Amino acid sequence: MNPNPKICLLVPCYNEGITIRKVVDDFRRELPEADIYVYDNNSTDNTVAEAEAAGAQVRREPLQGKGNVVRSMFRDIEADIYVMVDGDDTYPASSVRELIAPVLRGEADMVIGDRLSNGSYYQENSRSFHGLGNNLVRNAVNRFFKVQLHDIMTGYRVFSRRFVRAFPVLSSGFQLETEMTLFALRYRLRIVEIPIDFTERPEGSFSKLNTFSDGVKVILCILNMYRHYKPLAFFSLLALLVLAAAMAIGAPVVWEYIEFRYVYKVPSAVLASGLGIAAMLLFVCGILLDTLSHNERSRVEQILKIIDRI
Repeated sequence: MNPNPKICLLVPCYNEGITIRKVVDDFRRELPEADIYVYDNNSTDNTVAEAEAAGAQVRREPLQGKGNVVRSMFRDIEADIYVMVDGDDTYPASSVRELIAPVLRGEADMVIGDRLSNGSYYQENSRSFHGLGNNLVRNAVNRFFKVQLHDIMTGYRVFSRRFVRAFPVLSSGFQLETEMTLFALRYRLRIVEIPIDFTERPEGSFSKLNTFSDGVKVILCILNMYRHYKPLAFFSLLALLVLAAAMAIGAPVVWEYIEFRYVYKVPSAVLASGLGIAAMLLFVCGILLDTLSHNERSRVEQILKIIDRI
């Protein structure tokens, strides 16, 4: 690590005019050596004016969605350490040096500001369904990768340069944090969790999350996790389900042929045959995608080695 590392603070924002000035001021007080960038995502309030008045460097991302904002941040900004925090004043600036320390020591590629271990999120958060979504994703990820992470979806994180340069931002919305965690686990990047105190948004500030639509996204995120990272197991399970349906539909047809030497239920026979072929194709897809996944993993390992040498 560079003995005088360049540190940047990245703040994605959408209609955070009430809180953004305080966020910038708090982090400048705690981390005066950092360059502070506020990326505005089509805000309709005074977010830009407040951020500029606080002295932050303001840039704009016209494509809506947090994932699109972070993609631009990671592409545009050169630094040794990246601190990412939401602009809603729910995360403590006082914890930032503690979060940076593992990256400075070369012990972590991503440090997670864990809101859940000390119970502060459950005390402050008034949206119970959001806590349920956190728990669903956390439990699925922990079982899948056999780890014991506490907070998968926090927006307060610190990254090493190698993480930022290797991470492909694929999602456009608030699945981003889960995607970051999955990427780090998949490619064995080092993760450290540090408990932080979470506070609810101040009065007049509103969350951009939607309980029901984001709940659907959580479920899709879990399914996609299995599809992307264990395609053979995922498509084999689908193949077994389709094959079971084929056997259930085809069994009476086979029995009918054994008994009468004639097939009366021709549509059922055609459907059962089609489902059997579909099951076989699903299994073959799983094998092919598993091979591609293995090749992709090798490619990312090579990219990480190249980044380390630069």
